[in-house]
Amino acid sequence: MALDQLTSQQAIELEDKHGAHNYHPLPVVLSKGEGVHVWDVEGKKYYDFLSAYSAVNQGHCHPKIVDAMVNQAKTLTLTSRAFHNDMLGKYEKFATELFGFDKILPMNTGAEAVETALKLCRKWAYEVKGLSENQAKIVVCENNFHGRTTTIISFSNDAVARTNFGPFTNGFIKIEYNNLKALEEVLESDSNIAGFLVEPIQGEAGVYVPTEGYLAAAKALCAKHNVLFIADEVQTGIARTGRLLATCGNCSCADKNCSGSPETKPDILILGKAISGGAYPVSAVLANNSIMNVIKPGNHGSTFGGNPVAAAVAMAALEVVQDEKLAENAERLGEIFRAELAEFAKTTDLVLSVRGKGLLNAVLINDTEDSSTAWDICMNLRDNGLLAKPTHGNIIRFAPPLVMTEEQLMDCIAIIKKTISEFKK
Repeated sequence: MALDQLTSQQAIELEDKHGAHNYHPLPVVLSKGEGVHVWDVEGKKYYDFLSAYSAVNQGHCHPKIVDAMVNQAKTLTLTSRAFHNDMLGKYEKFATELFGFDKILPMNTGAEAVETALKLCRKWAYEVKGLSENQAKIVVCENNFHGRTTTIISFSNDAVARTNFGPFTNGFIKIEYNNLKALEEVLESDSNIAGFLVEPIQGEAGVYVPTEGYLAAAKALCAKHNVLFIADEVQTGIARTGRLLATCGNCSCADKNCSGSPETKPDILILGKAISGGAYPVSAVLANNSIMNVIKPGNHGSTFGGNPVAAAVAMAALEVVQDEKLAENAERLGEIFRAELAEFAKTTDLVLSVRGKGLLNAVLINDTEDSSTAWDICMNLRDNGLLAKPTHGNIIRFAPPLVMTEEQLMDCIAIIKKTISEFKK
């Protein structure tokens, strides 16, 4: 078998034989990407409507991001944090000023950043809030998705992610998402609460958007009880929902110094995915000095966290978001997408509802979670030139790169309508 000239089937067979089976990909083998499009190894062109789970907000292989990565890789790739490098401080200044925080702790992946935020919250609870050692608890939401490390799956509802991976980590309390009463009750009944970890929109749960005012009210409850409000914006951040951050509230992302809405601005912000435009693993935790200063040398670290390539790539990726007004584009196109699909839903029994914010949207298919209907629709979408993937069985998530034009969006909407209209169970 010539490994440089594989067919799709041969590539899939190689993965199946030599790789761990920890994913169930749609059967398409991609070899090239540019903007909103990807191509498979046979040369067929598709619209990408998943954006690597919102990592590729700036589009595939954005030239400014790729150039930053290549140029830095030719100069200096890695020093570890045993030494300083000339890119990290520039990146830290850029990011903290952009997002409006005193300090940033750079990591590599979203799950790493969540773990970092959990450690930071606990250390703050003991050294600043004054909780007794090993008593701190963190409130989380049911149906959350924050990653799949051992600690994170300890507070997951996903049986597939949890089964046969125990024993699990203690110190977490689960409450219903979008339920302020539940949050208020747990904060009032337990004085050992250190933080509240929440997704502004639950993406993996099916793009579940909370009611208006939920985040602001949750933040106010946390402030009242001296509890840290921790926002996991790994998927919702970096312009995906029509704002630089989903916790930006009504602030204008045309403002290059956007630092979020005070009513919803988190005490700890977790970022990943599109902070690098999908070109390189970059994640980050941001907080003000009153929180971040509890971290001392030796408390936390990463060989690759904050490396020169990551710093260069992240700055370029964030500049693209600003320069190309991707938040504004996501907001405008998202409104068109939901309006078009909601109107279409009235004409078919196969679509129950359409929901989302910005260009993070989902279509709820009229079938049970254990059915194959949503998967089969995605297979037909693939055949018609559009790539999407189900989540939670009967929900299809639609999240294209934010560089999409209105003309391209309307073409995609036509494909979606045609595919669903012609679908037969």
